[in-house]
Amino acid sequence: MTTTALLLTLVFVFIPIILSKTLGLQLEKDTIVATVRSTVQLLLVGFVLKFVFDSESYLFIFLMVALMIAAAVQNARKKGQQIRGITWKLAVTFIFLEVLTQGILLGFAIVPATAQYIISLTGMVIGNSMVLAILFLNRFVAEVETHRAESELILSLGGTPKQAIHRQLIRSIQASMIPTIESQKTIGLVQLPGMMSGQIIAGADPLEAVQFQLLVVFLLLTTAALTSVCLGLLSYPTLFNERMQMIQKEPADK
Repeated sequence: MTTTALLLTLVFVFIPIILSKTLGLQLEKDTIVATVRSTVQLLLVGFVLKFVFDSESYLFIFLMVALMIAAAVQNARKKGQQIRGITWKLAVTFIFLEVLTQGILLGFAIVPATAQYIISLTGMVIGNSMVLAILFLNRFVAEVETHRAESELILSLGGTPKQAIHRQLIRSIQASMIPTIESQKTIGLVQLPGMMSGQIIAGADPLEAVQFQLLVVFLLLTTAALTSVCLGLLSYPTLFNERMQMIQKEPADK
């Protein structure tokens, strides 16, 4: 793609700006900021990735992965500040997912142990896990507050914290996983996924592109399940004190 062609794609930015201005949505500033930030961030990442790919240094790969995880934790923690220690809980969840998925991919030689594959697949796993964590935390916090009286009743009748919070936890896990499962049901029919489309545009054989896309699809399914389950199991005990009573208000995680 030439620079001129890239500049012409800005028409896709002007359309929502014009609509926002016309309809009084007041989203012009946010649209411009998002456009500028995405452009700058992607260009910087492009230069960094070129350097890392050329160097093939495992130290740089590790630092890149660590940066991705740190950024994901920082973004997702804002949605779960009512849960004590949410920062380290998110970090443990993301690190566990990274170690597990890369361990399977590299251990079984599914992909080569190069920066090109490790960083690209890590970005997909951690990025998807971050979104799922936000979905889970939003739903879980809301479920806990909505059904607090029900949970306290179970506790008063001799139930354990796990029993008191079980339904809310299950509903939250289901709600966070549903978007991933539903999108995979229509993949290839309603949408052509980004990775597959990118490879096809780059000239790859469509069947080879499909194989790589299936790898990502299966990878993200595991990500969806483990993110919600791990985060849920780490989070729910902090809603109760040592006397097995629900804490009325959780302090914000610093």
